[in-house]
Amino acid sequence: MATKEEIFEGVREVLVDALAVEEDEVNPESTLVDDLGAESIDLLDIVFNLEKKFEIKIDRGEMIPEDLLTNAEYVQEGRLTEKGLAELKERLPFANLEAFSKNPMVQNISKILTVNDMCHIVESKLNA
Repeated sequence: MATKEEIFEGVREVLVDALAVEEDEVNPESTLVDDLGAESIDLLDIVFNLEKKFEIKIDRGEMIPEDLLTNAEYVQEGRLTEKGLAELKERLPFANLEAFSKNPMVQNISKILTVNDMCHIVESKLNA
């Protein structure tokens, strides 16, 4: 069983390779999009490489629950509703949604993921 430090080091290695960033730029609080410059295509590469490195399977909707974002019950006028925010918190219990909750625009949802969130996903898969 990998330790939290080993998981972080493995996630950092994947992110450094996928995003061409320096190791010291990748810390637990770094956001994938705003701090490390990830784009949506990069997220697919990151997931693939995390799966390979840790021998796990990360389902497509685990990082960004796209079905939630296209549901009129959860999204109105480009913003998550209270019900949508509650559902997002349930699906992404590891993510810090405090800042996002203040302005829950759908277009900003990919910006919430941090390195720490990636570590939580990997850890939960390894513990499953």
